[in-house]
Amino acid sequence: MEELRKNVLNRLKRIEGQIRGLERMVEREAACADVLTQLSAATAAMKKTGVAIIQANMRRCMEEADRNPEMKLEDFQKALSRYIGMS
Repeated sequence: MEELRKNVLNRLKRIEGQIRGLERMVEREAACADVLTQLSAATAAMKKTGVAIIQANMRRCMEEADRNPEMKLEDFQKALSRYIGMS
């Protein structure tokens, strides 16, 4: 579990660097195609990180839902739906 958490944190740090790079690109008025390409890469990295978070925490989330099925499961389902873009 610790290794998965480190993996997620490393991914987030790389994404943070990508976002800083995007800021610099916008500041220096880089070509739109270059900015959009970098933005697309950052977006894809965020989605992949979301999947890693879900994989790393699925068991814990399900255990939490078992303890308080009505509230926790519903909360998790809503959050997952938001993540995959269904609401």
